[in-house]
Amino acid sequence: MRTFSIITLGCKVNQYESQQVRQLLEQHGLEQVEASHKSDAVRHPVDLVIVNTCCVTHTASAKSRQYIRKAQKINPDAAIVVCGCLATAQIGELNGIDKNILVVGHRDNLAATVTHIVNGKVASSDLQSTQLRKDTAIRGENSSIITCKDDLTADLFGLPQLVSFKGQTRAFLKVQDGCDGYCSYCIVPKVRPFVQSKPVKAVIQEAHALVEAGHKEIVITGIFLGAYGQESVRRKNWAGEKNDKLADLLDKMAQIPNLARIRLSSLEPTDVTPRLIEVFCKHRPIMPHLHLSLQSGSDAVLRRMCRQYTTGEFREKIDMLKSRLDRPAITTDIIAGFPGETDSDFQKTIDLAKEVGFAKMHIFAFSPRKGTAAAVMQGALDNRVIKKRSQILRELDIELGTAYRQQFVGEVAEILVENDSGQVCGRSERYFMVYLNGKGNKPHRNELVLVKLVENRKSGMIGEK
Repeated sequence: MRTFSIITLGCKVNQYESQQVRQLLEQHGLEQVEASHKSDAVRHPVDLVIVNTCCVTHTASAKSRQYIRKAQKINPDAAIVVCGCLATAQIGELNGIDKNILVVGHRDNLAATVTHIVNGKVASSDLQSTQLRKDTAIRGENSSIITCKDDLTADLFGLPQLVSFKGQTRAFLKVQDGCDGYCSYCIVPKVRPFVQSKPVKAVIQEAHALVEAGHKEIVITGIFLGAYGQESVRRKNWAGEKNDKLADLLDKMAQIPNLARIRLSSLEPTDVTPRLIEVFCKHRPIMPHLHLSLQSGSDAVLRRMCRQYTTGEFREKIDMLKSRLDRPAITTDIIAGFPGETDSDFQKTIDLAKEVGFAKMHIFAFSPRKGTAAAVMQGALDNRVIKKRSQILRELDIELGTAYRQQFVGEVAEILVENDSGQVCGRSERYFMVYLNGKGNKPHRNELVLVKLVENRKSGMIGEK
């Protein structure tokens, strides 16, 4: 076995875990066959294909199955490993999968399984019976044994810490896994139910390695990031119903030499504590950008969603942030057309979005997810209504994003160059994309560049050196 390919669907956590698998396989001497686009990820025959799946929505599951079939067609003689959330969910969407495909759920030791395949200890005809427990020891080519228990060099799935995030300027660093919150629309607690956090020492160690590899920005991520250091995501189970352990971790990370930027992935509004804001204000490397999931501007809808906050609490956190940080970028997620959402509920979402002035909104049209409470709720809306509301919110997203960026025209921003072929572009401190107009020397990928923001467009801003 000499070559492999990885197909990744879904969130930042999935992307991080795929990087772990990539690193493990390279340590075994295999070469990754990359493609310019994800749709071409299995264009060339390889010896091993890893399909890291997502099942948050029906669309994600369908895409996962599509890539599995494509991998089979192009690589009829390859070992194909299906991992990730769809591989764990027991909702029948992988029924009838061919026998030459190994399905490895989150409760299995992915590292040990992949290592056994690479070492030739598993024949293709035996793939379906090779799942190994998380506490199974694995032995690499250097004969050192790696286990996931009490070992800072391996995580919950037996996978190694990252030393680089190949192919990307920004590195993701997973510090937390699992959710037991059971929002009524979300299947994640069924596929990642065990709430666990990476030790502070391991996080700092991994962050140092990523910086040494040349990454200037690290995005701290998790399934429920605000529950870092806790054994449950349910705030009623936390001492004082608040958690400052994430803020304490952030404080330590911000002191790592040569780490220019730190960004947080998604939080819930009540994860924003005075201590967290204090840490943001204290350290320049922490970007003035927070992604706070709203989902709805109606308290009635939030209760049906089983969210752990009210719109009043959301407003309170936004006011706190804006009073302490300089024009922070607040981005969010919103679900349009949740069961029982009235015209009044929807208007409250619009009104709150305008009040906050979101820099970016990710809009999701509600679709019932098998295995969740919302899938069988009464009050389902007509698809035409859901589609119309989604479109209204997408248009509002463009309007609000444009208005947010307009205040920075004429100012200087620092961008991290993500693309230096063709149109040079990069992310600003406040996350919006900046496209260089071609004047001056052309900067290189992964370079931090100061630019003057000269024009605001729907797709981002135009800058010049």
